[in-house]
Amino acid sequence: MGFSQKPAKRPDRSAAAKRAALRALRRARKAADTAGVKLSDWEGEFLGSVEQRVETYGRAFRDMEKGAPGSSLSVLQAVKLKEIAGKASGKQKPGWQRSSFKK
Repeated sequence: MGFSQKPAKRPDRSAAAKRAALRALRRARKAADTAGVKLSDWEGEFLGSVEQRVETYGRAFRDMEKGAPGSSLSVLQAVKLKEIAGKASGKQKPGWQRSSFKK
């Protein structure tokens, strides 16, 4: 008796990107809640709306020039997500400081 094996399926990269984006969004929100960091109204709305668009459409941006073809988040959305995750973990990005330019 011979067993026929099904050919190996190729991983669906868009589905994997969708899952990764959703995990990152949920992880950032959970980290902020756990650390007791108060997200601004804009940041909370950003996380919610991006998560909803990724769940519905598989990606959160329409213009393909704004992100890689296989990614679920645009470049700027990914940067903002990293900033929110950094804020939640206490690793603030050193930003531009006005005081350094005063005479």
